[in-house]
Amino acid sequence: MKRTAIFSISATAAALLLPALPAFAAQSSVGQGMNVIAIAMFLMFVAATLVVTRWAARSNHSVADHYAAGGKITALQNGWAIAGDYMSAASLLGISALVFTSGYDGLIYSIGFLASWPIILFLIAEPLRNLGRFTLADVVSYRLQQRPIRAFSASSSIVIVLLYLVSQMVGAGKLVELLFGFSYTAAVVLVGVLMVVYVFFGGMLATTWIQIIKAVLLLAGAAFMAFMVMSRFGFSLNALFAQAIDAHGKHAAIMSPGGLVSDPVSAVSLGLALIFGTAGLPHILMRFFTVGDVKAARKSILYATGIVGLGYALIIIIGFGTIALVAREPAYHTPSGAVIGGVNMVAVHLAHAVGGNFFLGFICAVAFSTILAVVAGLTLAGSSAISHDLYAKVLRQGNATDKEEMRVSRMTTLVLGVLSILLGILFEKQTIAFIVSLTFSIAASSNFPVLLLSIYWRGLTTRGAVAGGSLGLLSAVVLTVLSPTVWVQVLGHASAIYPYEYPALFSMLVAFAGIYVFSVTDRSARGARERGAFNNQLVDCELGLVKPQ
Repeated sequence: MKRTAIFSISATAAALLLPALPAFAAQSSVGQGMNVIAIAMFLMFVAATLVVTRWAARSNHSVADHYAAGGKITALQNGWAIAGDYMSAASLLGISALVFTSGYDGLIYSIGFLASWPIILFLIAEPLRNLGRFTLADVVSYRLQQRPIRAFSASSSIVIVLLYLVSQMVGAGKLVELLFGFSYTAAVVLVGVLMVVYVFFGGMLATTWIQIIKAVLLLAGAAFMAFMVMSRFGFSLNALFAQAIDAHGKHAAIMSPGGLVSDPVSAVSLGLALIFGTAGLPHILMRFFTVGDVKAARKSILYATGIVGLGYALIIIIGFGTIALVAREPAYHTPSGAVIGGVNMVAVHLAHAVGGNFFLGFICAVAFSTILAVVAGLTLAGSSAISHDLYAKVLRQGNATDKEEMRVSRMTTLVLGVLSILLGILFEKQTIAFIVSLTFSIAASSNFPVLLLSIYWRGLTTRGAVAGGSLGLLSAVVLTVLSPTVWVQVLGHASAIYPYEYPALFSMLVAFAGIYVFSVTDRSARGARERGAFNNQLVDCELGLVKPQ
């Protein structure tokens, strides 16, 4: 069966599924039943993205097209796509909720997420674009032994992708259950089906344009919401903050640190995870391979930094706006005083407060489209790690044809889709906050140290990279499980073995120390050759004349 016929069947199935979803209707988070406006806007977004995917499928023929859109994405387009990949629903809903509950400390996530981009711009972007083809493993294996380093890098990336996918799928189910009135299971299945369609047929080109559309919608919605909030207070930040202080239960304490992170170690660990974890996220890093040259890669980061910075500046206003306009409004609270739908819905309630039902529907649709776009990027990163790194380079030792690699990539996409749906349903009752923090901690403790030292340290060897990166990954997982977030709140023990909430400070130290020790003690002939190849890599890193195979 031709791919066009398969696409038509898949698109038809998705189109038939969407109108049927109201049959799963439940009570919405705003207490007004199913939001027809939100559903209509969401249907329009899905229809538009399916058209984009159909268009992109015509150009998706080779592995270069599938993984990197043939390197034909412009710097401005890639900047918007990076911003779309990075600003998930947690940015708008999650950070607003943190500000609503913790005030000043809720801004740690905004600052941490934004501070990661200068690191990527000055340390990662240019070498990554010059040394790599499709994946992170292309760069770290440039002068190291191909099979072990690719196996480690791909495995680490798959762990990160799966954890991020689980958190997004659980978030999608809860959001749609609360905002649209659909059942949790129907929402998870819908997201899984659509993400498989986007990646299976459209590859990176479709994913890029879906990210761009979503980023524009998210930024437009945030800008309008922030504008309407400021208009309520005469466009005075002092007036907004004064009203927020008066409305918050902790009053003036919300403008002081300590509401979210209570000790310096946790604060430093969280900051390290947010800043350096971004530089280890595979679905973000592979976007540098979609542009034509290193100049475009640098400009992409500049555009993305500006877009993300503007987005998070708007979210700060939105966060304090939720305190000022939602905290004391009875319409958005249950009789017991709890926020309807939970604190993660305060930005949605604010949308209704400043823009009525129409704007509420728009924000609901944007929140769901945000999740769709992010899971599409994650799925592509996961499938490329398996098909390109594990299958083509490790199992077939570089002898796989483009056709074989594309077939494996599409099969992997289907498997990831099914797996993410099952895990999303399985972990419905679990909190996702620790999954997200664990994802960034693993990225900062495994991918980032290996990537950084593979580019800049002559002494790195395969043994050091694999051993140190694996230790960083393992320590991040173990410390998270032993932390109060999991050991006490999830597993129900009386006290935590590891007393801090975030592991990055210690797991990153373990990773860097492990890489150094296992590299300097490697006296093998292979290790000597890998150190000697650093000069050639340095030239290619600066000039980008030779591409790895």
